[in-house]
Amino acid sequence: MAGKTVRLTVAQATVRFLVNQKTIIDGEKLPIFAGCWAIFGHGNVAGLGEALYQVRETFPTLRAHNEQAMALAATAFAKATFRRRFMACTTSIGPGALNMITAAAVAHVNRLPLLLLPGDVFANRRPDPVLQQVEDFQDGTVSANDCFRTVSRYFDRIQRPEQLILALQRTMHVLTDPAECGPVTLSMCQDVQAEAYDWPESLFEEKVWTPRRIRPDENELATAIGLLKAAKNPMIIAGGGVLYSEASAELVAFAEKHHIPVAVTQAGKSSIDETHPLALGAVGVTGTSAANALAADADLVLAIGTRFQDFTTGSWALFKSGELKIVALNVASYDTTKHNAAPLVADAKVGLGLLSQGLGAWKAPRVAERASVEKAKWLEEAEKALASTNVEKPSDAQVIGAVARTLGGPDTVVVCAAGGLPGELDKLWVPSVPGSYHLEYGFSCMGYEIAGGIGVKMANPDKEVVVMVGDGSYMMMNSELATSVSLGQKLTVVLLDNHGFGCINRLQMATGGANFNNLWQDCAMQAQPDIDFRAHAESMGAIAVKVSSISELETELAKAKTADRSTVIVIDTDPLITTDAGGHWWDVAVPETSPRKQVAGAREAYEAAKRLQRIFD
Repeated sequence: MAGKTVRLTVAQATVRFLVNQKTIIDGEKLPIFAGCWAIFGHGNVAGLGEALYQVRETFPTLRAHNEQAMALAATAFAKATFRRRFMACTTSIGPGALNMITAAAVAHVNRLPLLLLPGDVFANRRPDPVLQQVEDFQDGTVSANDCFRTVSRYFDRIQRPEQLILALQRTMHVLTDPAECGPVTLSMCQDVQAEAYDWPESLFEEKVWTPRRIRPDENELATAIGLLKAAKNPMIIAGGGVLYSEASAELVAFAEKHHIPVAVTQAGKSSIDETHPLALGAVGVTGTSAANALAADADLVLAIGTRFQDFTTGSWALFKSGELKIVALNVASYDTTKHNAAPLVADAKVGLGLLSQGLGAWKAPRVAERASVEKAKWLEEAEKALASTNVEKPSDAQVIGAVARTLGGPDTVVVCAAGGLPGELDKLWVPSVPGSYHLEYGFSCMGYEIAGGIGVKMANPDKEVVVMVGDGSYMMMNSELATSVSLGQKLTVVLLDNHGFGCINRLQMATGGANFNNLWQDCAMQAQPDIDFRAHAESMGAIAVKVSSISELETELAKAKTADRSTVIVIDTDPLITTDAGGHWWDVAVPETSPRKQVAGAREAYEAAKRLQRIFD
């Protein structure tokens, strides 16, 4: 016998389902969806717009100024909550939908949950072609939303009401699964959104989702224990999976018990308090000299929750030992088989506990002592880079030093994404609690910073959120400064103006290239831009000031902490200075032939460096 039904539109059913999905955090039952970002157009305003209006008191609908930005804010929220909660985003068809593609890629690369509900063309095709419809001359089933397929973990087009039932179940599986986690796109045909259907009431029953803790295979666990016990110079590389598993305490306990030093990836930074004696800081291309020195000689790397991005591995030229073995502890089996690693498919929290139990009283011989020596050397170099200065145009590192001295601490989250700043922050920022370092460096998406800062603040309303952004990235997505003001999501934005794309200019020079098309002074322009960033930020409702020194910066940072709304502090910086200490080679291809001798010299150095890459083992 069929159960009870309730008649709702597809849009109403979608929203009712989302409202009834819950999670438990620190003993409190919470909606797993914190709300929906929406920019309405003809493809969603009458369907999803009306459905969201009906629940506006209990299920917040938020509006941004750009569809990409709202999806970036939602992605940042999911990252800041360690994937325990997430948000939905809805747009109209056409450009509104496609504006979210970049954000979907950010979530996909970083393995973060994000629900996208773009409007789509009419399933019945009667009014085709509708406004904003992309027509494929050979395939009548294609719409612009097919672009989401490659950047979604799950994609579905809802062309009949009953298709939604299975689609919603699959959606929640992907959004909450530790291995398959990533963006879901449900492409909502405009006419179908408004269609009514008799839904089973059971579809809308409250459901509580809790983290799945995957336990390892016994054989894989035994192999990993054996490899660790045989190691003389082991080290741990902790990735974002440690944070998403909420396994920081287990990581520290494991390192202390077995005397193994810990380095971190960009995504894994803050998984261990970097003032801890065994914490070496970042590893790889933007790593500390301490982490990279131990990595070069490591005979075993226990890689936890990392996907082995090239910045982590120094393009696979970082590890020099011919005896190197890798144990890859990860919920995603895809990541555990890279570079001939011994796989250990498991949740980080569970896997570390079982590994430690199997190792018993075993401790790594002498490597902790070397870690202490190398870390002391690094801290001396870092202190020099971060030191205060009176120069007219300070370095990025000197600005970071001012922020750290004034606002650094467990109650601050630093947010950044692209350009030279992530490298300097990776080396030099010292986080002490999980989540206090929030960098989007999987996709390195310019424009993420302010939108991402909003998502971070929503997830951490009681913390100071400091957004560090270069002028190039600020120009790509500054509209969301107005959103932060209108939503009352207070940020402190430190805007470093080096008059162009300074990071890529340095890379261009490092590969033998001429200074070309990156800094304003090297672009084909009738007149170089003279942008008043202070006035611009102020026009969007923020408190804004331009400072001319590091001491002034520190004064204004202190004021910003007590301000009632977002503050933007602008400071001119030198585009050419970067921290020389630490770091590692990065594989960026140099032309084999060029009439310029600088390129030829860079190619020669490039070929020499490539010979150090590990192709498989």
